[in-house]
Amino acid sequence: MSHSAGRTSLADYRSALTTRAARWPAVASVLARLPIAMIGISALLYVQRETGSFAAAGLVSAGSLVGVSVGAVIQGRLIDRFGPTRPLLVVALLLALSMTALVTAIEAHASTAVLVAFGALTGLSEPMVGSASRALWTRLLPPGGARNAAFSYEAISMEVFFILGPGLAGLLVLAPWAGTGLVLGVALQFAGAVLFALSPAVRAWRAAPASGGSLLGALASPGMRTLALAALGFGVVIGFVEVAVPASATEAGAPSFGGLLLSAWSLSSVAFGVAYSLRPWPRRMGLRLPALLGAFGALVALLAWPSSLWGLALMMLLAGALITPQSTAHSSAIELVAPSGTAAEAFGWVLTAVTLGLAAGQSVSGYVVEHAGPSAAFLAASVAGMVLAGAVWLLRGTVREPQQAPAVSELVGAGR
Repeated sequence: MSHSAGRTSLADYRSALTTRAARWPAVASVLARLPIAMIGISALLYVQRETGSFAAAGLVSAGSLVGVSVGAVIQGRLIDRFGPTRPLLVVALLLALSMTALVTAIEAHASTAVLVAFGALTGLSEPMVGSASRALWTRLLPPGGARNAAFSYEAISMEVFFILGPGLAGLLVLAPWAGTGLVLGVALQFAGAVLFALSPAVRAWRAAPASGGSLLGALASPGMRTLALAALGFGVVIGFVEVAVPASATEAGAPSFGGLLLSAWSLSSVAFGVAYSLRPWPRRMGLRLPALLGAFGALVALLAWPSSLWGLALMMLLAGALITPQSTAHSSAIELVAPSGTAAEAFGWVLTAVTLGLAAGQSVSGYVVEHAGPSAAFLAASVAGMVLAGAVWLLRGTVREPQQAPAVSELVGAGR
């Protein structure tokens, strides 16, 4: 699967995943990351069920994503400075407390402003196990096929979690208590983060010496800012869709089908993502970022066309084909634009950009759905994606190709 340094074999995957020191953190990482796409959708559906408003639900979900975007960079810097164990344990405890406060506020029918505040705090305290897990492989495995396979496993597993998460959220909202999905997701994330932080391999992680770099860190690079803009556009489009799809399902009288529809486009994302990784196009990253974002926006416009949920499902499969190629391109670009020694923080900035885009898309989409319907929200998502793709294209020169690209750069999937 490597683009620039040959293929990754099944033996490489076996070698990586059976590495003794990796077993405990790998299992813990699965627990922590499985609900990553489940928590936000569960919160959105829970709030909508209790308040009857998609606009309020979109704002609460957006608040949570803003919290995640801030927490990603803060936690990334703390992990670089102190190692993962202490930061992850602290934020896991904060996650349990903030989720309890959010659920209490929802059940008490608190104001939307209060719900948004607690949602933001919950997002801020979500443990960034994904970034720490990716970085851990570089400490456990030497450069070569096994490390490449480990990075590929990280990317593929994240897509699987994004397939399972929305579907589970859609089913659990039908439980006797609508908050079941949110509480279960947070419980899994808490347990996984604690187990990951206490694993021997992670506790042996030696902290990096403090640096006196720019306050912006990795984002001080012009190319990194261009990458962040591309990631922002990616998040905006998805944010619009994540509100408009459940709204379409609710209008059709099948609210539980919304989560399953969101899972559908992750299915095509995995399938096409593997094929695209063999022959990525355009070859130049400075052109690839705007081309993929613009094409994604164009495909999302097709979601406004179907008049049935089955037709919408087919269009979701088509539009979803460009999700994994974009997240892979974002990770590949990090190798080109991030300042030396800032790769972990750079992943945090990409996650921050994506989640800020999700927050913006969801909050605006909720308003559009309430006043003009889901079809208008799909068209708005398309326009936003193509406009931001144009901005990325204008800045394409800041993403410079090196003389020789690292072998792993095409294999790592970005955190969503």
